Amino acid sequence: MKADSKIYVAGHRGLAGSAIVRRLQAGGYHHIVTRSHAELELTNQAAVEKFFAAEKPEYVFLAAARVGGIYANNTYRAEFIYQNLMIEANIINSCYVTGVKKLLFLGTSCIYPKLAPQPMKEEHLLTGTLEPTNEPYAIAKIAGIKMCNAYNRQYGTDYLAVMPTNLYGSGDNYDLQQSHVLPALIRKTHDAKVKGEKELVVWGSGSPYREFLYSDDLADACVFLMEKLSAAQVGEFINIGSSQEYTIKQSAELIRKVVGFDGQMVFDASKPDGTPRKLLDPSRMQQFGWIAKTTLEDGLRTAYQDFLQRFA
Repeated sequence: MKADSKIYVAGHRGLAGSAIVRRLQAGGYHHIVTRSHAELELTNQAAVEKFFAAEKPEYVFLAAARVGGIYANNTYRAEFIYQNLMIEANIINSCYVTGVKKLLFLGTSCIYPKLAPQPMKEEHLLTGTLEPTNEPYAIAKIAGIKMCNAYNRQYGTDYLAVMPTNLYGSGDNYDLQQSHVLPALIRKTHDAKVKGEKELVVWGSGSPYREFLYSDDLADACVFLMEKLSAAQVGEFINIGSSQEYTIKQSAELIRKVVGFDGQMVFDASKPDGTPRKLLDPSRMQQFGWIAKTTLEDGLRTAYQDFLQRFA
């Protein structure tokens, strides 16, 4: 990519997309194309085709998706599979039709089997049963990986697919019914602090392990891949992780420290835990010369300041 290359970031208002825009701007790229949901409905094939025909971007970051935590994934199962399949199918095919030079598709670590060996390597894809609570979302993202690979093989395109671990950071979604574990805990802990409560109830036993990646680190990895590597070098897809693993209980306690909540964290084991452990093996990214830089505590402090600026 060159400084004046025309770059479309789909999902630029989301957690990953907004971080990618920040990273591109910091890298001197100044021809970035974006569209809000109101301006372009990505599940509408005709609308997407019209947009690509008019704009003809050279490079595309596909960060748009219907996303959410365990409650949203399990409750809105039909919406998660339909909307994500439509978004990725419309954009990937339009990239091919209009001759986009390079595409980067963002997936999710929940594509891996529920009981995959740990840490999870790229070759573990489709080797076991998925976690039931997020199966529709995972299947949609697996389809996106396979679609990129199919276009590369049949048409000689250069479509990269990356699988980030659990993301958090500036611009996150703090809706308690829709958000992921860290932003949900930040909001709940802040609300409990403001109300002067003595305890905070957290879903699940607190025992599952999770790996977290700061959104700006993900964005740096995505731009690194688009600048330096081809799909032929990367393979079908590549993991992007931090190698930092914490239990939900440890994460909650760290958030309690960052927020300054003096009460106790109480864990409700009657609520679902989800996958017991999700740790990516990022060794292939590391071999290419990229590693995550942000510690969980540093990232949480920045994320909490972002929350305070936007909602407090």
